Amino acid sequence: MAITIYETPGCSGCRLTKAILDRAGITYSTVDLSESLDDYRAVKAMGYTQAPVVCVTYPDGRNDHWSGLRPDLLGKYITSEKAQAAA
Repeated sequence: MAITIYETPGCSGCRLTKAILDRAGITYSTVDLSESLDDYRAVKAMGYTQAPVVCVTYPDGRNDHWSGLRPDLLGKYITSEKAQAAA
């Protein structure tokens, strides 16, 4: 999976992030931070204090991550995925 969403229950930003990806037909995996202490600690160690935390690997192999609802960065990822699929 090239995109992972670390989420918490009741997180509106998490729901909206997944909705944007769903509308674009992008497959992703999710991790519930309330159920995985190891993942929660890893996200905290990365410096994040709010969900969602989104980790992506672009088709060219670059990695990126951010927290919060970021339609701009999701759009960049979606565009790169669509371009890769069309190639």
